[in-house]
Amino acid sequence: MTGTESAVQRIDTSRPHPARVYDWFLGGKDNYPVDEELGRQISAMQADAPRHARANRRFMERVTRAVVRETGIRQFLDIGSGIPTEPNLHQVAQSVAPDARVVYVDNDPIVLAHAEALLRGTPEGVTHYVQADAREPERILEQAASVLDLDRPVALSLIALLHFVADEDGAHDLVATLVDALAPGSCLVLSAMTADFDPDNVRKGIAAYTASGVTLVARSHAELSRFFTGLDVWEPGIVSLSHWRPAPGEEPEGDGPVSLYGAVGIKR
Repeated sequence: MTGTESAVQRIDTSRPHPARVYDWFLGGKDNYPVDEELGRQISAMQADAPRHARANRRFMERVTRAVVRETGIRQFLDIGSGIPTEPNLHQVAQSVAPDARVVYVDNDPIVLAHAEALLRGTPEGVTHYVQADAREPERILEQAASVLDLDRPVALSLIALLHFVADEDGAHDLVATLVDALAPGSCLVLSAMTADFDPDNVRKGIAAYTASGVTLVARSHAELSRFFTGLDVWEPGIVSLSHWRPAPGEEPEGDGPVSLYGAVGIKR
């Protein structure tokens, strides 16, 4: 039995998984009826949920290019990578810096089953996949160190991850553990859900996820700011994703703010 076959057999199709629901929002095919059902419930209450998913993906692309170009960082640790959806982070980073090294981390067996797509990078660069839960930061760091030089700057990417980890489940501790292990000059790239712009619909979405057994947390601007304590936050600060350095001529994803904040913080 191959690792991929083993992973597929371990996939739990009785409960929705955030990575697969996100895949459904993006129009992907690597999801199951239970994921589609929750996606449709969310969309019925919050019609622009797919718009938010697309905006999050575009934020990842913009911020990855900016980090490579403006900091010279060539190492990325992407936790909660999700199901491969082109362009993947390593494709964006390596399009600017072919020698970029990227470690992806996720805990969904379906992501493992499709991880081969995450390992096709440039000859000069390196891509690697680690199967681990985000709440195991020490294990993640130990395995990432086989590919990344943690004595040199690393971009820690937590894109649309922390709203699935409640404060009482150690969200702040896991971020602090990861950031503390990185060299000065490293950066924290983060996007996370907020109810600041559309509280009623966001709360309905949280209720739908909770009813399906999935933790979902919306944080205010002040609450999200705590993750950047001690870091130098890049301009334009912690803002709705659509307002984070949109590219010239880039069409916005629909009208109104996106109910996710995004930001980059540099470790001194």
